[in-house]
Amino acid sequence: MEPPSRPLDKPLRLSLQDVYKIGGIGTVPVGRVETGVLKPGTVVTFAPANITTEVKSVEMHHEALTEAVPGDNVGFNVKNVSVKELRRGYVCGDNKDNPPKSTEEFTAQVIVLNHPGQISNGYTPVLDCHTAHIACKFREIKEKCDR
Repeated sequence: MEPPSRPLDKPLRLSLQDVYKIGGIGTVPVGRVETGVLKPGTVVTFAPANITTEVKSVEMHHEALTEAVPGDNVGFNVKNVSVKELRRGYVCGDNKDNPPKSTEEFTAQVIVLNHPGQISNGYTPVLDCHTAHIACKFREIKEKCDR
């Protein structure tokens, strides 16, 4: 069986699942690498907080890694960032390669399953995307398609 191809050539994107403070080590964000590569020494930015710091080390299952690739669930130690500054749902990316940033709006294709009522402009669902869980508002429904 062929292993799946990994999006190594895309900008780093890692969605935070949790953040820990570990005695003697410091702040350790934990998450899954979605695209790109995470290495010790990389300067990263966390969105939407726009916090920039350096990665000191990367670990998976208590073993140090020289790099983490898409699909890896890792913990990584960051310099001079408090555990209170980061939270689940934030996205980490390489500061020098298309760093992640927040947005006020975006266009999406949405699949609705078992919704009891009619959905129209102004509808306010809670969006779950990777580890983020945030309220949003449908400003304009461009098209509906019944499958």
